[in-house]
Amino acid sequence: MLSYDELTSPERELWDAFPEGRRVNLRTRVPGDDPAAESGRPDPGRTVRASVIVALLQGAYTAQTGAVACLRLAGALISGRLNLAGAQIAHSLWLEDCCFEEGVDLSGASTQSIAIVDSRVPGVEAGLMRIEGRLDLRRSHVTSGSATPFHRRPTALSLINAHVSGAVNLSGAKISAPGEWAVSAGGLVAEGGVYCDDGFVARGEVRLMGAHLPGGLHMRGALLEHPGGRGVALALDNAAASSLDFSDGFTANGAVRLRGARIADSLTFEGAVLNGPPDRNGPSLAAALMQAADFDFTLARQPSASVDLRGAQVSYLHDNDHSWPLVVELDGFVYGSIATEEEAGRLTSAARRVVWIRRSPGYNPQPYEQLASWYRRAGHDDDARRVLLAKQRHRRQTLPQPARAWGHLLDMTVGYGYRPWLAGIWLLALTLLGTLSFSTHSPNPVKPDEGPPFQPLVYTLDLLIPVGGLGQRTAWYWSNGSLQCLAYLLIALGWVLTTAVIAGVTRTLQKS
Repeated sequence: MLSYDELTSPERELWDAFPEGRRVNLRTRVPGDDPAAESGRPDPGRTVRASVIVALLQGAYTAQTGAVACLRLAGALISGRLNLAGAQIAHSLWLEDCCFEEGVDLSGASTQSIAIVDSRVPGVEAGLMRIEGRLDLRRSHVTSGSATPFHRRPTALSLINAHVSGAVNLSGAKISAPGEWAVSAGGLVAEGGVYCDDGFVARGEVRLMGAHLPGGLHMRGALLEHPGGRGVALALDNAAASSLDFSDGFTANGAVRLRGARIADSLTFEGAVLNGPPDRNGPSLAAALMQAADFDFTLARQPSASVDLRGAQVSYLHDNDHSWPLVVELDGFVYGSIATEEEAGRLTSAARRVVWIRRSPGYNPQPYEQLASWYRRAGHDDDARRVLLAKQRHRRQTLPQPARAWGHLLDMTVGYGYRPWLAGIWLLALTLLGTLSFSTHSPNPVKPDEGPPFQPLVYTLDLLIPVGGLGQRTAWYWSNGSLQCLAYLLIALGWVLTTAVIAGVTRTLQKS
């Protein structure tokens, strides 16, 4: 147990101020001469042992009646390891402009609000911590410590399975663990949300897998860097949040993973930059099975690697010309509505959307069906038919040669049933051909002086219509070989055209 006589002058000042919650300022007030800026240059007039802070927080000095004890310290060099693992702390801790000689261990502790702002800390271990209040690390520089029982590798900030009743505020902080885990917060519960804006920088992977964030994750303008961009910059797999904000210049040099994430409100990448792994070794955004109410993907520029949205579900999708890379995985992607920035409220042309779908590797019918369904709900049936026609043409490329030939015929004649007016054009063209050709010669009657008089137009229609009869085809024949061949050709084309019409219309009715 520490005695008052063993304390140094700054430690006594802190000891005396603690019961009343007074702030102790050990800054020199000389610009550029504060501990956090100096990286801890020895100075007995500003050095406070970590053991003194631990002793005060664990009740070494009883609070005075009528006062609220609180440890408030600024401008100190904190020597030794601040070890509060498993402690039950009833007082708030506020450290500002401090430089820590060793890391901070809060693992398994139960505390009130903790603030370590504008400070330099070689690692914060807070796994399994319970905070009745907020955790504030604004503008602090946290570097990677050593491997711990919680981690297989060095981690700068650990909040694994921690529970914070308030917010986790990392705004303006710099968390550095290049090649390692900058932040490891799997299973974190932060009821007030996590704030990583105002110039937040993380060098190393930020891991929030399975986190529960009712107050959301706010990373406006943040910079996440994985060395070389080759690994994962941000992992939010299976996380649940009210909102995720990656806007206003948010930059990820490495993959962003949102697999299975559930966002109750908005997920926004407005104005963001996604620099995925180089050489296409991974996606810029991996969001398979993600769920969100509003998904804003209006990026500042095109992602450098693929985007994976397989099985994702969103109510509203916002995109622009910079949203989609050369490869987009869309199989199973479901959306209720699409709003395009450049269209200013108008629907994007079906042709441009089909190009978007064709960026997905291989042939999958679902993206076409989903897009056509959206056009139908918007009242644009013509665009829906164009999309479904594009689906059939894409599918045709996967079929064997005989099926492809039949597909080409259906496409040319009736557009797979989505362009039935083509049948009318073919019938009109063949009718004109037959009428003009048959009017140049006179045919021979099958039975002289019997049957109806020869009419080239009616005769041609009788050849083209395979069902029923108009009495012309059976009453006349040709001695002219070329015209007889034309008659046989029109009969064959009539059957083919009728079959194609029936097949195309049947397919359309089945898909309606």
